[in-house]
Amino acid sequence: MDSRTPDELEATLAGIDAPVTLVFFTQTFGCDSCLPARQIVDRIASFSDQITVEEYNLVLDKDQVETYGVQRVPAIAVVGQADVGIRFYGVPEGHELVSLVKAITLVAAGDSGLSDESRALIGSVDQPIDIQVFATPT
Repeated sequence: MDSRTPDELEATLAGIDAPVTLVFFTQTFGCDSCLPARQIVDRIASFSDQITVEEYNLVLDKDQVETYGVQRVPAIAVVGQADVGIRFYGVPEGHELVSLVKAITLVAAGDSGLSDESRALIGSVDQPIDIQVFATPT
């Protein structure tokens, strides 16, 4: 478990040295958690000039929804020089916020942090795989 304080998370983001875009997907109706998620995304972006936010509507912006493969809202695509497929669904607070900050730093660095052995194993995969990680407070 990561027990970094909000100030430590802010300092971590202030230190990134490559651009990262948080592509935020929302919808006007039927999404009570979209506003709190957007507020957190805006707050995170305020910690670094390297972090920008783009917002799209799940219903209206079909091209972007298809491009990023988003299926529900609120959603955040963490995109650096390339889109490596990192998506967050829901409101990133608590432990999920720490995971989002870590994803931003990895994307900014352009390095997954995986060992050469892990990279070789992943490189041998010859079919698409959809990996989903679920986090709960318990």
